Amino acid sequence: MRGPQNQSNLVVLAPIDGQIVPLEQVPDEVFAQKLVGDGLAIDPRGSVAVAPISGRLVRLFPGGHAFVIAAGPEGSDEESAVIVHLGLDTVELAGDGFTLLAQEGDRVEAGAPVVGFDRARIAARGKSMLSPVVFSGNGTLTRRASGRVQAGRDVLFVVQRSL
Repeated sequence: MRGPQNQSNLVVLAPIDGQIVPLEQVPDEVFAQKLVGDGLAIDPRGSVAVAPISGRLVRLFPGGHAFVIAAGPEGSDEESAVIVHLGLDTVELAGDGFTLLAQEGDRVEAGAPVVGFDRARIAARGKSMLSPVVFSGNGTLTRRASGRVQAGRDVLFVVQRSL
């Protein structure tokens, strides 16, 4: 029989400036139905996406439209990841409007710049910049922000992790 589980909180900062949108309102079923994970979306006002947590930049999509940062010991039950997807259908842009500011494999601190983006250029191509930010791993979101957030400063959500 297992003893009581230890729990810890993972504080996830807003990766971009903007207005919070509930994930259920994102016009993409994969995110809205939380098939990737639970979280929130942000309608961006800024032009730089920062690391929402400290950890390893385990995936930085070549076009710059999305990245994944993992925290906790690699391959362990404690490993958790936060996925930032900049815009909807932006993979089709093949990097147009995005600038990589970090490299896959880098260790990043919360608030460090990861990707720059040109909102006007992306919008001109007919793409929404509504950006889902989701948690993947063992845990439950216990607190969610609302209203406006500032990148690297405001808490977007808190995850209570079971270890």
